[in-house]
Amino acid sequence: MTGHVRVAIEGPLAWVTLSHAGKFNAMSRAMWRELKSVFVDLQIRQDVRCVVVVGEGGHFCAGGDIAEYPDFRFDEAALRDFHEGDVWGGLGAMLACDLPLLAQIEGNCMGAGVEIASCCDIRVASAHARFGAPIARLGFPMAPREAALVAREAGVATAREILLEAAVFDAAEMKARGFLNTVLPDGTLTTAVLARAQRISALSPQAARLNKQALRATQGPMPATHEGAYRYADSAEHREGIAAFIAKRAPVF
Repeated sequence: MTGHVRVAIEGPLAWVTLSHAGKFNAMSRAMWRELKSVFVDLQIRQDVRCVVVVGEGGHFCAGGDIAEYPDFRFDEAALRDFHEGDVWGGLGAMLACDLPLLAQIEGNCMGAGVEIASCCDIRVASAHARFGAPIARLGFPMAPREAALVAREAGVATAREILLEAAVFDAAEMKARGFLNTVLPDGTLTTAVLARAQRISALSPQAARLNKQALRATQGPMPATHEGAYRYADSAEHREGIAAFIAKRAPVF
């Protein structure tokens, strides 16, 4: 099973659900492509006024589906295609969407989950949510534009800690650092996010779209991916990190 990104329209609200059973909604290649398709479609809909992005089964998204990685990550061209095509295709479609996006976050929000949450305008989390991107344990970096996105939204100091130290933070800490708008007691998240989405959907949809466009213009484009960003594809550390994760052992770098 490769997981799915589902969308459900309920009046003026769209619910985008990350679903990958047994993997805490880790993003497969198919899911990244579905994410792009969902948001390209939402961008042109006139009946939707607010989008809530949520994970299924008590978790937001635990990162990428590492079980797929040996199929493509060790070839430089294939690795570039994955990050610049599949991953940035999905994230870019979210960033280009003029609808207000709310992230409803609980449980694990790691790696790809932090990236997806970073594309949302308002981030609300339950108290037990956990955030990080400990991919240094897997022997590879975050792709350049993805790292720039996380640094912009979570702050450069936080990005350095989660990428260089493999630090994992709780919701209270991420709220203090400015990444989260609100942290709520466990069990209250869904009701509170629904109420917030309904308030947004009752406002002017034209104003929302124009505000999104104006705010996007103040941020400027993400930096271009530098030459050689994916030359590590066939490196020994990259192979060792992924092999160790799949084998459920500690890597030896």
